[in-house]
Amino acid sequence: MTDHPVSSIVDPSLCVIPDGQVDVTILCPVDGLSFVAADDPAMPSYRVIGNNRQPIALRDLMIAPVRSGYIGKDRTPPDPALVPPTGMEAVPDVDVATVYLPIRDGVVRALVYRPRSLGADERPPVVLYLHGGGFTVGSCDDTDYLTRRIARDNGLVVVSADYRLAPEHPFPTPLEDVADAYAWLTREAGRVGGDGTRVLVAGDSAGSAFAAALPLRAAEAGLPLPAAVVMLGAFVDFVQERWPSFQRLAPRGIVYDSAFFGYIRSAYLPTTSWTDPLASPIYGDLAGYPPTFLAAGTEDPIVDSARAFADALAAADVRCTGFWPEGMPHGFYFFPGVHPQGDVAYERLRAFLLDVL
Repeated sequence: MTDHPVSSIVDPSLCVIPDGQVDVTILCPVDGLSFVAADDPAMPSYRVIGNNRQPIALRDLMIAPVRSGYIGKDRTPPDPALVPPTGMEAVPDVDVATVYLPIRDGVVRALVYRPRSLGADERPPVVLYLHGGGFTVGSCDDTDYLTRRIARDNGLVVVSADYRLAPEHPFPTPLEDVADAYAWLTREAGRVGGDGTRVLVAGDSAGSAFAAALPLRAAEAGLPLPAAVVMLGAFVDFVQERWPSFQRLAPRGIVYDSAFFGYIRSAYLPTTSWTDPLASPIYGDLAGYPPTFLAAGTEDPIVDSARAFADALAAADVRCTGFWPEGMPHGFYFFPGVHPQGDVAYERLRAFLLDVL
């Protein structure tokens, strides 16, 4: 990607991992997730357990099918007839560069998207985009269509950043990765060709939970609030069992079912209250919250909580736009050309951003 014009705008020092730093989002499994130090005094017991049960902890067993079955870029689709266009094929008029953003423990990899319609000297608002994947899988590569579409449709620079994944890295580590990347952009967005005084945050599914929590975390840290929040497949509550849509749809749900939800909750929040506002923003103080766009289909098990969050924002006098397409499941916006309601979601988002930026 180094021959794209965006690479001449991005600070070249961001395109390599600095000496002595590491990309903390690269998974480095050591003996699965259940590493035991060689000098652990209980090692004789663990050896006996390991001889009778493999793996020795259920989390090791559960994460394997979650990750191996994910639709990420490294998986070969079984039926070519059902493979939608790639992001590049669907939205070709956007340039992309790979950068590494500094955070407290190292760097995180990110993709910078810049529409070719922008002049080289333009410094538009910047979107920090956060991929979904149930807090346990995925990367910025997987949302290439979404981020290209947001960049092109709105004339924005999009910085799509990775973050550390659960269960190896439970709450609050992934959120802190996101907050560190956001704080850096508010100071240094010019180095990726954008305006640091106008930074938005956006995400899909689990990424939308980070996007929703970020204004609350920014307020705690004394950072400027995002200019807007964009939530696709809006996720705001880890106590989903209280919502009728979850009760009706999740037991036999597609993509988002009860079993998957229970696993990702235990992976991301193993010791944290499910109602912590930084995990479930619907329980937070929403006074002064940024303008927000939410989308969730009526067949998404988490749609009732998304609607309730929109209502809570409105009650707090926050500018809020919700899009609830009839019959659409979780992730209806994800693939180009699969359903027209996906295009409608991006059109509604464009109208929202024209109004608030």
